[in-house]
Amino acid sequence: MSQAVRAFGAGGPPEANVILKSMPHPVLLIDRDKRIEYVNDSAQEFFAASSAMLLGHPLSDIVAFGSPVLALIDQVFERGVSVNEYGVEIGTPRIGDRQVDIQVTPLNEYPGHVLLLLQARTMAQKMDRQLTHRGAARSVTGMAAILAHEIKNPLSGIRGAAQLLELSGSPEDKTLTRLICDETDRICKLVDRMEVFSDERPVPREPVNIHLVLGHVKQLAATGFAKNIRIVEEYDPSLPPVLGDKDQLIQVFLNLVKNAAEAIGQGTDGEIILTTAYRPGVRLSMPGSRDRVSLPLEICVIDNGPGVPSDLMEHLFDPFVTTKTSGTGLGLALVAKIIGDHGGIVECESLPRKTIFRVLLPMHTGASVIQNDKARSARLATGAADA
Repeated sequence: MSQAVRAFGAGGPPEANVILKSMPHPVLLIDRDKRIEYVNDSAQEFFAASSAMLLGHPLSDIVAFGSPVLALIDQVFERGVSVNEYGVEIGTPRIGDRQVDIQVTPLNEYPGHVLLLLQARTMAQKMDRQLTHRGAARSVTGMAAILAHEIKNPLSGIRGAAQLLELSGSPEDKTLTRLICDETDRICKLVDRMEVFSDERPVPREPVNIHLVLGHVKQLAATGFAKNIRIVEEYDPSLPPVLGDKDQLIQVFLNLVKNAAEAIGQGTDGEIILTTAYRPGVRLSMPGSRDRVSLPLEICVIDNGPGVPSDLMEHLFDPFVTTKTSGTGLGLALVAKIIGDHGGIVECESLPRKTIFRVLLPMHTGASVIQNDKARSARLATGAADA
């Protein structure tokens, strides 16, 4: 066993081992041949492999061929200085695709070794995206209220006048008046969809079995818009109930599955995967509350369509942003609002043939949570300050 390994492994100082093991970021000791000589607990969790499977193996066995990580290690060995790289895509079939910040540091005390530190950017991105999505929902809320009052009333008058003209008009005139009625109805439907954004009432929440929600969504999809697409379910059967509103959650995942089906199109190999998993560690502040809640329930809708254009990714959940020629761009904005009202997160990762919409939600932890939440909602509804 080399001196460097003893320093980082079982033979090293106890306090050093405790520090490395408790670090939340993956740490690996790599020799000049790019073999792994030490991994901490976070590294084993990150690569979904035990130390017995990692130690002694080349790093190239666990990262993708041509990964930038390998080039960074070569650069550090050549120059003898630390190198940082941000937003690097790293992944394998075992762990999927992840974006991380990388730091590679030479160990002058132990020549021929470098320390590799990986820091997942997921948490920072989730927090930033969550604020962005909530802001997008708020921006359309005021617009919806204005449209409801300033557009629907004049449209009703226009439609009524067109119907009166239709009674005494010629066949050609009736064609035009019918066109007016149809177009006013279409605009009213759009305004009705936008009115949902102006609903600021607290969401009534209760324990919801998310698998029943997804099962209902799958049934609707399989008999309708996704009847020619294979829908696969990969669920964690031990998942606790979601704290939410069943009808609104059905609307969320129906929108996401329909979005995935439309992205796939008419291909013969279309596939949508619905997954659930328990992912502890994410905590956010609930709207209208000073409390921070955990969001351990992960639900994903994955499709093998062409992916989301890179120029739309940052604005995907903004209203009126769409790639569809006949779309309104309100579906994903509504998803962001509902999930935000539930105190959750929705985000998207997209590559060709693999687009993932990931939703993180709070779980039901007992009757007291429901009672406290309902009491808080009642106070908010009456305008009382939240203690």
